Amino acid sequence: MFLVDMTFTDITKATPELTVLHRDYLAAEYANGNLMFGGRKEPRTGGILLSKHSSEQALRDVLKNDPFVKNGVVECVITTFEPVMAAEQYQHLLP
Repeated sequence: MFLVDMTFTDITKATPELTVLHRDYLAAEYANGNLMFGGRKEPRTGGILLSKHSSEQALRDVLKNDPFVKNGVVECVITTFEPVMAAEQYQHLLP
């Protein structure tokens, strides 16, 4: 799994229209099961994604076409991790 930490580089570019394009773009990745969770940070400095992409490169290929990335709105840091414990209701997510 991968944790994507998105940090705004220029929040003034995060217009409502671009935010819709960003969410619409990522919707396909949620639909095919590659993205599991996502949302904004509080305070609003960026967002977090939790990914099950097959590889870091596959995830990077998706992120490079994200409207937020393409328009210089965010920078992404990817952390690879192997989940080993989960609450009972999330056990099905473990490998």
